[in-house]
Amino acid sequence: MIHRARLLAVAGLLLCGAIGVISSTQTWLTVVLDDSAGRTLDVAGASAIPVLAPLSLAVLALGGALSIVGLVLRYLFGGLTVVIAALLGWLTAQVAFARPTSAVASTVTEATGITGESAVADLVASIDATPWPAATFAIWVALLTVGVFILATGHRWKSGSRRYRTEESVRAAGPTGSRPHDAIDSWDDLSRGEDPTARPLD
Repeated sequence: MIHRARLLAVAGLLLCGAIGVISSTQTWLTVVLDDSAGRTLDVAGASAIPVLAPLSLAVLALGGALSIVGLVLRYLFGGLTVVIAALLGWLTAQVAFARPTSAVASTVTEATGITGESAVADLVASIDATPWPAATFAIWVALLTVGVFILATGHRWKSGSRRYRTEESVRAAGPTGSRPHDAIDSWDDLSRGEDPTARPLD
């Protein structure tokens, strides 16, 4: 289980972040205005929670970086994951269950030109939620679990840089290694910005 822990954590972060980004583009709330036309407005997740998309992208970035970082950054990323999950979970719960007028204010203002929380509240007849807020709230609960999992198991993950340390050790052996310096080694030297012609001939 432990040897797959890093893979599970990375996959969990990427999945939750991707769903969060997708959710930000979907309709979360439907607003009926108390005007003569009884207009209906759709409110996207990004409008209901302005930080939804940026923080979801941050989760994706954490998932990508978690696959290569060392022990200290694992704990840092795990802590950040818990904080982001808690914040997004709280904000999403407010929209999903309380449906505050503030979540639809920007959309109503854009459609009507009316500003001010009290004025917008007077104009709103009803606010209905789609399944997206509740589904996204479940995703943040899962993200919180991933963050706790990282903090609990991160110290037991195998180092992802072992292969690269081994390669560097072989390169550092230089001419005393088990084989002569060949064209592949010269290509590696060039990729690191070194001049292979400056190396003594074997």
